[in-house]
Amino acid sequence: MCLLAVAFRVVPGAPLLIGANRDEFLHRPAVPMTVLRAGNPVVLGGRDEQSGGTWLAVNEHGVFAGLTNQPLGEARDPTRRTRGELPLALASYTNARSAVDAFLSRHEPSSYNGSWLLAGDRDALFFIDFTGLVDPRAVALAPGLHVLENRPLGAPSTKAERVAGSLGTNLDAEGTVSALRHVLADHAPDLSAHAESGPKSSSNCVHLEDYGTRSSCIILCGDDPAVRPRIWAADGPPCTAPFVDVSALWSARSSLPL
Repeated sequence: MCLLAVAFRVVPGAPLLIGANRDEFLHRPAVPMTVLRAGNPVVLGGRDEQSGGTWLAVNEHGVFAGLTNQPLGEARDPTRRTRGELPLALASYTNARSAVDAFLSRHEPSSYNGSWLLAGDRDALFFIDFTGLVDPRAVALAPGLHVLENRPLGAPSTKAERVAGSLGTNLDAEGTVSALRHVLADHAPDLSAHAESGPKSSSNCVHLEDYGTRSSCIILCGDDPAVRPRIWAADGPPCTAPFVDVSALWSARSSLPL
């Protein structure tokens, strides 16, 4: 289970603020943050070393895309293409509207196991249901705080409600970044009727025997589109791993991991 929180056009000085936890099997090799594409545009994100691709990508123009997986269990089809291709495809464009239009015309849900995506930039934010259960389309989202976990956006979720409540309102950019650090490290379990898994795996920061929160990141896109996003990444669960400013990766121009 992964977690993606996006503050869209509600934080003064930061029209796009993203906080994300990546939950995965502990043995699966991955790099938490690196250069995924060296130019036209430069794209940063985590890299899955097993299947390739990423769970979240952002480019130098502030276009980002992140996904959460549809829980499929034994119904997951290992012959399908890796979902890690999808965020990278969306982050290959200079604006979010062009990205989602091209994405929907060039990708079919039947080629992938199911997922849900948030994609956007400073000007627009979209939710895409890519499970194949509904016709794929990009739903434009209003300014606000949008929280996506491993279920459709807007589905009953105590976790999403708790994240939204923890971030509060009327915060400036620095305050929201600080709040995101605490939210991503939160161990409070979801004990509601909506929880589909046990308490240990329903918290924001997950710790199980062979599965858990492997990395975390915070991305801040400021008002000036000429300024590349600031990125902080934690190589490990954010309750113990420090968030490190990795914005210098924008100038690396090669695949240099955190």
